Amino acid sequence: MADDRTQKARPSLSRQLMPAVHGLLARPLSSYYLLIASSGLLLLIGLTMVFSATSVKAYAASGNAFADISSQAVYALLGLVGFWVCQRLPAQTLRTLGKYIMGVAIVLLVILAVLHALASAKIGKGSIGPIKAELNWLYFGPVSLQPGELAKVGMVLWGADVIARKGPKLGHWRELAMPLFPVIGLLFVLVGYNDLGTMLVLLSLIVGLLWAAGVRMRFFAALGVLGLAGVGLLIAAASRGAGSGTTGQPNYRLERLTSFLTPLDKCDPNGTCYQIIQGRSAIFEGGWFGVGLGKGALKWGWVPEADNDFIFAIVAEELGVVGCAVVLALLSVLAYTGFRIARRSSDPFRRLAASAITTWLVAQAVINMGGVVGLLPITGLPLPFISAGGTALVVTLAAIGMLASFARAEPDAARALNARPTPRWVRLVWAPLPPLPPPRRTGSARPPAQKKPVGVGDGRRR
Repeated sequence: MADDRTQKARPSLSRQLMPAVHGLLARPLSSYYLLIASSGLLLLIGLTMVFSATSVKAYAASGNAFADISSQAVYALLGLVGFWVCQRLPAQTLRTLGKYIMGVAIVLLVILAVLHALASAKIGKGSIGPIKAELNWLYFGPVSLQPGELAKVGMVLWGADVIARKGPKLGHWRELAMPLFPVIGLLFVLVGYNDLGTMLVLLSLIVGLLWAAGVRMRFFAALGVLGLAGVGLLIAAASRGAGSGTTGQPNYRLERLTSFLTPLDKCDPNGTCYQIIQGRSAIFEGGWFGVGLGKGALKWGWVPEADNDFIFAIVAEELGVVGCAVVLALLSVLAYTGFRIARRSSDPFRRLAASAITTWLVAQAVINMGGVVGLLPITGLPLPFISAGGTALVVTLAAIGMLASFARAEPDAARALNARPTPRWVRLVWAPLPPLPPPRRTGSARPPAQKKPVGVGDGRRR
């Protein structure tokens, strides 16, 4: 009986941990440290998994197992430079850069579409001088980039700036439609023609922007109807050569959708269902704890795009359910931190941009992992931080740098940093001090003036 009373009197482990967790989260810079920790660990896991997925094939092709991971490490360094630069930029500079980034992205997308159109018309080979187009990539000599990734950053900054400027006028359809909807329609055509997956991420990003702005639900309903109609047109356009489609050949976008809806036992294992079946096999082989890091066999030519679109299947094979749970937990922490930064930001632009960046990363991760495990159709999107890819990694780390800047500008964080400023060389090397927020309103600073009774003082009537 005494032992039972002692156990009942002793608080549970969860009751002991919750106050400590709340205390850590209540610290001024907790959002900043959570963001840095989660994104840094995801980047480290990504580099490790890319090396594991590419080392054998790279050694067989060139005799150097580090060929692919070396280029990915270079892109990671460029991304860290982008993180450092974006973390130092104030909000007003980001607002100014938004329209220029959006303009450059649209110009590059137009060039990409024109080169693809010329190739479809048998004029040239998809290149003009040193400029060459290949699927979603645009090559300027030895330099390659994906304009669709640049369009994500442009939409975040430009869209957040436009909506923040409109303010209360967003309740009117005309104010919302101009100039936001024409640019969205243009991006829908330019991006969706070649890359339907990136277009879906852009739509999710726009929904996150409008939701954070408090737009009415009827606008979302109208946007949803227009989006579904546009996606249907883009799927149909693949029969006319859109993206990697070929005129007169089966519609690969429609085949991806039908293979997703077809049970695996009735789907052609050597045709449209090959990739999803091999991905499921890798997940099955991994079990709870995986076969061991670097010991997976299905990445040796069995799982298509093992280092990119389907790298989550390789994570499941080599690290098992436990490794997948770690990746999901880190992505969940990143999502929580991003929305926390948006909720705690006092500036409308920072709040909108943080919501859009977080929605973009979460939507892309959900679409990628959902396609790998069979819960969503395969779209060819990379998994943020984990998949191989240069432009995507650089742009993602630059977006994390913006979130870090917004986290340091939270009212409590800005007051704490300015109360105990770091040395000058640290501010020059890492990040400057954020601007102080306006003082808190604690009520009236002085008591209201008392009225004089009539006839008192100067003798005049009121």
